[in-house]
Amino acid sequence: MDFKGKTAIVTGAASGLGKAIANKLASMGATTIIGDTKDEVNLVAKQITQDFGTNCLGLKVDVSNYDSCREFYERGIEILKVEGVDVLVNNAGINRDSFFLNMTYEQWDQVIKVDLYSMFNCTKQVVPAMLRKGYGRIINISSMSWLGNIAQANYSAAKAGVIGFTKALAKELAKNGVTVNAVCPGFIDTPMTRSVPEKVRQKFLNRIPVGRIGVPEDVANVVVFLASDWASYITGELINVSGGLTM
Repeated sequence: MDFKGKTAIVTGAASGLGKAIANKLASMGATTIIGDTKDEVNLVAKQITQDFGTNCLGLKVDVSNYDSCREFYERGIEILKVEGVDVLVNNAGINRDSFFLNMTYEQWDQVIKVDLYSMFNCTKQVVPAMLRKGYGRIINISSMSWLGNIAQANYSAAKAGVIGFTKALAKELAKNGVTVNAVCPGFIDTPMTRSVPEKVRQKFLNRIPVGRIGVPEDVANVVVFLASDWASYITGELINVSGGLTM
């Protein structure tokens, strides 16, 4: 899996899964554009460049806003002087958990916009150039929560929408050499899951057949495979990375 000469975008890459994915792609030679709302994205990009000797550009972006995504993409390819990107990893996401009776419109709206609208906002930017080149890899990060979780009506709805979006787009783009797949992480050790109470974490751990909580690299390894030429005959698929939790 050699990504030299290829350019990838990873959103939500200032920490957690996105950071691990960007590191993995860069370690294999990819030029990367990483985006996040956090200022730390610039420091992460500099560290990636230093660690792997590949060009990594960090830019701030609000994936819930279409114009922000357009500006992020246009600025990125302009600075790097590339014609489009080869790989897009739609990773950015948030959760605002609450029992539905107590859930506010703002909690619903924020999660749907960041976790689902972002799929349209970011993917819309990259597809035209991918179609012109006859090549592209789009990987959307969903979650095992698409199956439905208590106090996650907003998050579960958004992540289920990601899967529907993935399968529909895969059917549209397959004949043009562009694959579209979704990855569903289980319980992974990230800043988001560290906010879960220890009692709940232990319950998840007891249910995981492999006997451990996942690490971001577990997800990054699968994403990078789907982004590679080795996965050219895989599209429209949902890959669980859960240690068997979803069996």
